[in-house]
Amino acid sequence: MPGNRFGDRLGNGPGDRPGNGAAVTRHRRRPPRAEAPSGEGSAAVPSRGVVILFAVACGAAVANVYFSQPLLVTMGQDLAMSPALVGSVVTLTHIGYGLGLFFLVPLGDMTDRRRLVVAQLLLLVAALAVVAAAHTAAMLLAGMAATGLLAVVTQTLVAFAASLAPPAGRGRVVGLVTSGVVTGILLARTVSGLMADLAGWRSVYLASASLTALLAVVLYRVLPRHSAAPPTPLRYGRLLRSTITLFARERLLRLRALFGLLVFAAFSTLWSSVALPLSEAPYFLPHSAIGALGLIGVAGALAATVAGRLNDRGLSRLTTGTALALLAVSWLPLAFTRSSLWALVAGVILLDLTVQAVHVTNQTLIYALHPEAGSRLIGGYMVFYSTGSATGAIAATSLYTVAGWGAVCALGAAFSCLGLVLWACTAPKRSRT
Repeated sequence: MPGNRFGDRLGNGPGDRPGNGAAVTRHRRRPPRAEAPSGEGSAAVPSRGVVILFAVACGAAVANVYFSQPLLVTMGQDLAMSPALVGSVVTLTHIGYGLGLFFLVPLGDMTDRRRLVVAQLLLLVAALAVVAAAHTAAMLLAGMAATGLLAVVTQTLVAFAASLAPPAGRGRVVGLVTSGVVTGILLARTVSGLMADLAGWRSVYLASASLTALLAVVLYRVLPRHSAAPPTPLRYGRLLRSTITLFARERLLRLRALFGLLVFAAFSTLWSSVALPLSEAPYFLPHSAIGALGLIGVAGALAATVAGRLNDRGLSRLTTGTALALLAVSWLPLAFTRSSLWALVAGVILLDLTVQAVHVTNQTLIYALHPEAGSRLIGGYMVFYSTGSATGAIAATSLYTVAGWGAVCALGAAFSCLGLVLWACTAPKRSRT
């Protein structure tokens, strides 16, 4: 269709754009063959084992961003770093990750994703080796920034997995792979704390480098040698600009990005500050016990794979609204953390379950907008995810110092309620929002 300039610019055909609400519903339930991944119904459709491998690789990669959090004091003492310099370890890692989301993840739309994934994993091995071998603060900070930059291979893998799945089962695949991401985030602090106690903080990064190298070899042998859609002919500069164009043109992408920002602001509000009340009266829990709280969160994250199946059944809006309402409710038991650990456990499971449900729904829907631009869509969306996470962390820790745990819970509830209000105020003209 000659008038579809935006579609031509993104490298998609005219049949990839959804029409009105009814047409979108039909498109979702009976997608045209042109949108299905090449080889659909054959070996190109990933088996459950391959999807689980994607999930493991995603979890292992993203965990590198969070390993340092319980190790900061030890790192600072070992390398004679000032408190301000120690704090910059986490900051630089997240800055690197944010830059990677915008500058590296879109490469998945213009090059072979299998080679890109393997190359990023091997470079990540080198970055982790630099961190493990660091004997100066400058070397450590450079290694951590590079680690954050290259850990965005996680999002390249998510887009890759989504591209291999048939449209009717894409929600299930994205749900399972994203569960690996959240599991990696939640377990990172627990694993790094235990390993550091046993063999020192450097052992964490040496072990991660070894696992990452192994995954690079396995993925090189297992991942398909072809993409579900041909690479875009855009040059790199235009590729990056087209990411901004996508946000300007797609209301669904903007809406889902805002949902992502708010739910991960709530998520980060809890996980960046929950150690503070647990390390004080009446609990005085050790770091290992606080880190084990991540194991509880994993139960909720794994249960959220149901959200992917609900999306495949066309229930994305209902799933989002229900999850946002339960996310707001989760702060009620969390508010009683100081008087009941059982209330904390219930709140953690409910919060992680609902955040995961919204996140899976978001990624499933935005990928379906333009499958051939999947990496740009996922990468751009994740910039909002990172912004929300940073906002929640900074606000929660600052607020706890001034007003205590009750104020932190009020902040988390406010983020959650804003998401619910946004959902209620954006009654869809199309069923996919």
